[in-house]
Amino acid sequence: MLSRDAVSAAINAAVAEAQRRGTLPAAEVPTAPIERPQNPDHGDFATSLPLRLAKAMRMRPLEIAQAIGDCVEIGAPVGSVEVAPPGFINVRLDPAWLGAQVEGIVSAGEAWGNTDTGHGQTVQIEFVSVNPTGPVHVGHTRGAVLGSALASALEAAGYAVTREYYVNDAGTQMELFYESAYARYAQALGHDAELPENGYRGAYMVEVGRRLADEHGEHYLQMERHAGIAALGAVALEQMLAVIKTDLARIGVTFDVWFRERDLYADGRYEAAMKALEEGGHVIEREGARWFNSSALGEEKDNVLVRSTGQPTYFAADIAYHRDKLTGRGFGRVIDIWGADHQGHVSRMKAVLTALGIDPARLTVLIAQLVTLKQGGDIVRASKRTGQIITLGDLVDEVGADACRYFFLSRAAESQMDFDLELAKKESADNPVYYVQYGHARIAGILRQAAERGLAWESGDTGLLTHPAELGLVRKMLQLPEHIDSIATTLAPHVLAHYAVELATAFHAFYDNCRVLPSDDGEPSAALSAARLRLVEAAKVALGRTLRLMGMAAPESM
Repeated sequence: MLSRDAVSAAINAAVAEAQRRGTLPAAEVPTAPIERPQNPDHGDFATSLPLRLAKAMRMRPLEIAQAIGDCVEIGAPVGSVEVAPPGFINVRLDPAWLGAQVEGIVSAGEAWGNTDTGHGQTVQIEFVSVNPTGPVHVGHTRGAVLGSALASALEAAGYAVTREYYVNDAGTQMELFYESAYARYAQALGHDAELPENGYRGAYMVEVGRRLADEHGEHYLQMERHAGIAALGAVALEQMLAVIKTDLARIGVTFDVWFRERDLYADGRYEAAMKALEEGGHVIEREGARWFNSSALGEEKDNVLVRSTGQPTYFAADIAYHRDKLTGRGFGRVIDIWGADHQGHVSRMKAVLTALGIDPARLTVLIAQLVTLKQGGDIVRASKRTGQIITLGDLVDEVGADACRYFFLSRAAESQMDFDLELAKKESADNPVYYVQYGHARIAGILRQAAERGLAWESGDTGLLTHPAELGLVRKMLQLPEHIDSIATTLAPHVLAHYAVELATAFHAFYDNCRVLPSDDGEPSAALSAARLRLVEAAKVALGRTLRLMGMAAPESM
């Protein structure tokens, strides 16, 4: 049970006892809401339950709070309570109970922080999903990090999570990519070939063409042009997907499913979705095109499904894709992470789900706002190596995978962010990545020293932990499952980045104030040293788990 839930249960038990004694009248009582006070001097937790009960009980909130406070059982987990105007109850945790939690953290190991909020509900998270026409760039990387961290947090909260990449391998942009690859391939073999108008002109396409030429020679040029473009395009697509997968893997982002848009057309799922819209009376013909009559569902305008050329729009494909996710494959919930340029697509996607008879609440769309790279206060607009847009590979080469993940995770998705390249590379406490990872390495070093000195701490008596810095560290470790629980509701994994710094700070404060390994003068005692080593071991579990949830390394030394 979360410490928060244990306190809530203690408050509700006190209400029942006060009603039994007659100091509170009979009334329906909700589960006591528990929050952490902004000012830690007010205690570990607080509840506003008396304010909620005032109307039903026809009493002043402060009187209700006093009656409840008088009946709260002190001890495990409650250490003390105090009543505060206009009707709050502040709770401080019992020091002995806090010390006893160390064993539970150590025993939980890699499962520390896990909750059962999700009860096994299936959740699909679709993120990145960059058109396979080029490498992942910095803007996409933010969504990649947010998606993978959110997936890990939801799994820790008890959800059955599927990570999915939607491969847009159909449509106009892919045709332009195929033609661009064919032109660069021909050029690499010494032939004159022009890139198509609006084709892909990045330097990476020259490399794609060179590789294709090296691997296949004149093979595709010997085919009829249209067939050659199609055949070579298929190979170029796989090469680009391999680049995307490799770059994402460098920052620990992997997927359970790589879903191909072409499959929607190949096996009839696209036609089935369009038919369902038609049968519901949601498709109209206008200007030679077919439209989703979204204005009838409250949207400002209708949206094209099939152009006058007969070619489906991306929106039409998205409809089939989401219908498949929510009905065909039956995910209980779907979470999409899109870039800022897709903000306007959200409402029409919700509208079409309503038209299809699917509860739109089952789809949540998170928008990852823009990223600005800065170096020395100056905005970095292009890669120094290629002179073009900065890719994920460029960024990892510059600052490393862990800094990449931490900084992208440090701000809420809906906030625009500045990524400070110089700060990300600093090896000092100014850099939160270095600070947190150094904390883990420091913990590992202490435990190594203890083992080398032959000290045993498995049976350390954590009841000896009474120093404010010791208990402060325990308090901070106990917040991890609360954060996991919160992320399952808010879908905001950035809190892990801030929590990691807070946890590392709590450990450093403990270590600076409480000697762990015995000195020559025998301080601390062997018993207290063993208790503190047990606490250090728990800190290693909690900080290591937090780093891994963020997709970062937990170094044993630095």
